[in-house]
Amino acid sequence: MVRIALTGGIASGKSFVAEELARLGAVIVDSDVLAREVVAPGTEGLRRVVERFGRGILTPDGALDRPALGEIVFADDDARADLNAIVHPLVRERALALEAAAPAGAVVVQVVPLLVETGLHRGFDRVVVVDVPTEIQVSRLIHRNDLTTEQARARVRAQASREDRRAVADWVIDNSGDQASTVRQVEALWPQLVAASVPSQGGQAHTRLRSP
Repeated sequence: MVRIALTGGIASGKSFVAEELARLGAVIVDSDVLAREVVAPGTEGLRRVVERFGRGILTPDGALDRPALGEIVFADDDARADLNAIVHPLVRERALALEAAAPAGAVVVQVVPLLVETGLHRGFDRVVVVDVPTEIQVSRLIHRNDLTTEQARARVRAQASREDRRAVADWVIDNSGDQASTVRQVEALWPQLVAASVPSQGGQAHTRLRSP
C-alpha cells in the first residue's frame, strides 16, 4: 500500500479537503478524530493526561476540557511536548490499525495535522498539503474558536511554518479562495492519488514526485 498523508496548518481547511476526498472515494483516517477517541472518558489516554495536568482539565461530567487544556499547552512548550508524548503514540497505533483494515486497492489518506512537527512525513510515500496564508489562519481561528488575536497567533506559531510544510509536499491545495476553487483542485488531484496508489511493476511503489 502506498501511504498518503494530508496535512496543513491549524484552520487551513484540512477537514473540508478530507471530506471532498471521501466524496470521491478515499478512505479517510483522521488523526484529529482519533485524538479525541483516545482521550475519551474511561480511556487510558485520558487517565494519563489527567495524571500529568491535573483534574482542572476536566469538565464537570468528566470529559476533557479542551479549551482549558489548550490554554496550558499553547503557552508552554514543555507541557505541549508532554501532551504529544501521551496522545501521539496512541493515535498512531489506532491509525495504523485502520489503515491495515482498509479494502484492497483503496486510496487511503491519513489526515495528520502535525505531520512535519513530529517527523511522520518520512513514513509516507506521498504528502498533500492544504495551504493558506498565516493571516487567514489567524482570522479563521478568531472567528471559529472565539480567540483573541494573540491567542490565535500563538496557536499558529506552535506549529511548523508554511515553508516547512510545503517543503515536504508532493501536492499543494490552495484553500485561500472560495470552496468551489478548492473543490476543483481536489477533483484535479484525485486521479493523481489513484495513480499514485497503484504499485509499479514488481510490486514497488512509484518513486516520489513533487508538484511544482
